[in-house]
Amino acid sequence: MPTSSASTTDSAKSGGVQSLERAFDLLERMADAGGEVGLSELSASSGLPLPTIHRLMRTLVACGYVRQQPNRRYALGPRLIRLGESASRLLGTWARPYLARLVEETGETANMALLDGDEIVYVAQVPSKHSMRMFTEVGRRVLPHSTGVGKALLANVPDAEVRALLGRTGMPAATEKTITTPDGFLAALAEVRELGYAVDDNEQEVGVRCLAVSVPDAPTAAAISISGPAGRVTEAAVEKIVPVLQQVAVELSRALVSSGA
Repeated sequence: MPTSSASTTDSAKSGGVQSLERAFDLLERMADAGGEVGLSELSASSGLPLPTIHRLMRTLVACGYVRQQPNRRYALGPRLIRLGESASRLLGTWARPYLARLVEETGETANMALLDGDEIVYVAQVPSKHSMRMFTEVGRRVLPHSTGVGKALLANVPDAEVRALLGRTGMPAATEKTITTPDGFLAALAEVRELGYAVDDNEQEVGVRCLAVSVPDAPTAAAISISGPAGRVTEAAVEKIVPVLQQVAVELSRALVSSGA
């Protein structure tokens, strides 16, 4: 009967979409848990029954997006790396016009960075036209505690999670001004929340200051920044640069959300 047939087709389509949503939700939960979880943990956090999770994980394992460890726990698979790298490159491409505007309005090098696991990775950059500028190449990875973008990205992460991250990475000093204690870093994050922007004051590289803000509501945690010689990025310059940074971050967020990035 036509009505019944149509209803069955709609149900199948709905079921297919629901399975995709559930599979991606499980991948996100695995990432939030550090990349490795057990089925019972996924069931507790997602509310899905174990048979459903087992079926979805079996499919993800077969596709290479998840792998099963010898201890029977599940870990994110290597095939996701290819997707992530491609997405990061595309995200950098989308961001370049906004970074170019930052350079035009501030005169300093503009960067975009993501939090990838416990590290900061720079995915896009537009260099300053000045001969004296900061050289942070795309693809470079740094620890978050010594960077402005790291502070911007971690400012709204719960303190316990920040402490856990710092415990995993350590807090080596890049310069004599690098923050090297968890309490000191958490105090710096509180200041970021109060001010609405983050500062790296000679903490990653001597003679260089960086101002950074997070990209609000971005599909993945992202921050943009400007960096330049401390002699140019002065306190007076901060008052002019920060509003530009914040406005560009909002516009970039809207573009990313509307594009479905």
